[in-house]
Amino acid sequence: MREILAAVMAAGLSLGWASAAPAPPSAPAPAATPDPASALAPLPPEARVAQSIRLDGRALRYTAVAGALPVFDAEGKRIGEVTYTAYLLDGADPSSRPVTFAFNGGPGSSSGFLNIGAIGPKRVQFGAPGDSASDPLLLKDNPATWLGFTDLVFIDPVGTGFSRSFVDPEKTQKAFYGIQQDVQYLSGAVFDWLKLNQRMASPKYLVGESYGGFRTPRIARELEAWRGVAVSGLVLISPYLDSQLQSPTGEPGTGVSPMPWIIDLPSMTAARYEAQGLSLTPERMAEVEDYAVGDYATTLMKGYSDPADFDRMVKRVAAYTGLDEGLVRAMGGRLEQEAFRRQRFAGQGLVGSRYDLNLTSRDAFPWAPDNRGGDAVVTTFTAVGGAMTDLLTRIIGWKAQGPYWAFNPTVSAHWEGWTQNPDSVGALREILAFDAKFRVLIAHGYTDLSCPFFGSRLVIDQLPDGRPGGRLSLKVYPGGHMFYNRPGSDVAFRADVEALYSGKPAARAP
Repeated sequence: MREILAAVMAAGLSLGWASAAPAPPSAPAPAATPDPASALAPLPPEARVAQSIRLDGRALRYTAVAGALPVFDAEGKRIGEVTYTAYLLDGADPSSRPVTFAFNGGPGSSSGFLNIGAIGPKRVQFGAPGDSASDPLLLKDNPATWLGFTDLVFIDPVGTGFSRSFVDPEKTQKAFYGIQQDVQYLSGAVFDWLKLNQRMASPKYLVGESYGGFRTPRIARELEAWRGVAVSGLVLISPYLDSQLQSPTGEPGTGVSPMPWIIDLPSMTAARYEAQGLSLTPERMAEVEDYAVGDYATTLMKGYSDPADFDRMVKRVAAYTGLDEGLVRAMGGRLEQEAFRRQRFAGQGLVGSRYDLNLTSRDAFPWAPDNRGGDAVVTTFTAVGGAMTDLLTRIIGWKAQGPYWAFNPTVSAHWEGWTQNPDSVGALREILAFDAKFRVLIAHGYTDLSCPFFGSRLVIDQLPDGRPGGRLSLKVYPGGHMFYNRPGSDVAFRADVEALYSGKPAARAP
């Protein structure tokens, strides 16, 4: 399964660790955490504080809010609390002002990554070249915030942030840690927030990153079908949409399916181009994308049966990626992610990040036969847990006890449902088919290997008419999993999202 929970899903990033580090892939699954209600005081009442930001030449006054919503079981027993952070523009008409609900992924990641890393009015620097885990925690105004065109509500699933379960570990897993139960209770949290804040009439959007991009189409369908809430659109950031693309049946080294290698090759090539100082554009990437679904796919399916074709493939893949031809030949043209991260910097003692291939760290174990160190991007995520704790408890004044779980390894280790080979594309297809005004923007970074952009392109190409009525678009930006940490990519992304919200026709995906 290509280490879904340890690698792709840890991106929940989205992933990472802040208050706690995820277990390495080789470690046994951590034991379920004790019942937090037995040791911590109840979460405090909602807290509000007046704030302001200067954005695009104008001052915006807003209210920052932190609070929690109860979760009940079928018998009406209170079994948990879901925490949220909201930013509400002062004086706006709630009937026309959009409200956006944001989710990260993992499973096991809090919404802090999107909150103070991407779209909230405050941000802390992390995950970019030169960033370090020991950098000062400096919350600054975010010039790329979406607050100019939508209110924002960031939701922390149970087990993340300050959200908590009130039942024992076994019941917690059954109630919260699985694909379907996750969608059901988080849909309830969205519904409850809308009802309590009298925002049912507002235009409503969902945004999800990584596994959050998997859960949000399902949440949108659940809201529409069972809660009487129709969502106007989705923004999916580096989404993990279809488990079969990155983890098809069979082991990576022996399985017949070429899909993992097909969707990885363009991102690996983009990393080489960027390292050579070439700009990443749709036009430049078109050649390798066409090759990936054409001759490359055909040759991979032939295996070793056509030596001449195999030789041509080895030379071309080596040219695209910069790897030695002998190494490409030894791997049969199937470039395993871990080998690629390490081998492209062979001789330099460096390892590239899975989440942004051109961000490197020193190889902590250079004599080891495989990569055993950390990740250059993930190690900077300490900033998320610390900065979110500071934002909530000091700035907003919401004095929750216990740690803020930016990423909780217990959640991912005990997640249910992966053996069913799930996907969220079916939910996406249904909403696009049934709601002619529903709009979707899928956004990726070129140099992300955890959720490669080419996987989403292939998903889109399989939808009827490719991009129904111009309502579905794919945008790819310089950068990795968190491309919004790249200067320029954050502003371009915000402009594309604002166009989606305004109802402007989406440009045809390149």
